[in-house]
Amino acid sequence: MAKHQPAADLDRALADLPPELRWREWMRRIEAVLFASASPVPRADLARVVGQGVSVDLLIEDLISDLADRPYAVVHVVDGWMLQTRPAYAPAIRAAADVGDQGLDLNEFETAVLAAIAYHQPITRDGLKDIFGKEVSRNLIGRLNAQDLIATGPRSPLRGAPYTFVTTERFLVAFALESLRDLPDREQLEDAGMGHPMSEFDGVIAGASR
Repeated sequence: MAKHQPAADLDRALADLPPELRWREWMRRIEAVLFASASPVPRADLARVVGQGVSVDLLIEDLISDLADRPYAVVHVVDGWMLQTRPAYAPAIRAAADVGDQGLDLNEFETAVLAAIAYHQPITRDGLKDIFGKEVSRNLIGRLNAQDLIATGPRSPLRGAPYTFVTTERFLVAFALESLRDLPDREQLEDAGMGHPMSEFDGVIAGASR
């Protein structure tokens, strides 16, 4: 196996290449870094593999265009970029058992509860009970917490100061959201306890983790 090349030895300028080939090589380097990372890569990290003063944003724009016909795309999440499978290929990912297991381990009701927390946070278990008309078990909350999709929020001002729950950065990454403002419009979704919750996220779940 080849020895890992220290960053200090990386030829960032690529002065020996013609401008067009130099730009394409920088694009490929960014693609390689994103492919190798399971979490969003910040701009500062991507800047380490291209020439000084080169616009990472422009390279990303060209890479997005270059990958237009690929089954995966570059998405901006939280404070960086990552590669994510396109939702149209979710059925293929789910059909391949050895690949599908890499996605989020959520059943339909867990997904619905996660959606309710995302839209109503901070929310207590009693608040979730009001939405679904039944108790949401501590075990279910624990499973969402174990996957780092939710965390404990501020104590509720209600009697007994029960815990509230909020979504995490991992939730944003899993669903390719830059922030909670990018959640689908609630009016476009059915109530989480009825029908098909988070339908616009269907497919993202299967390819959420690389």
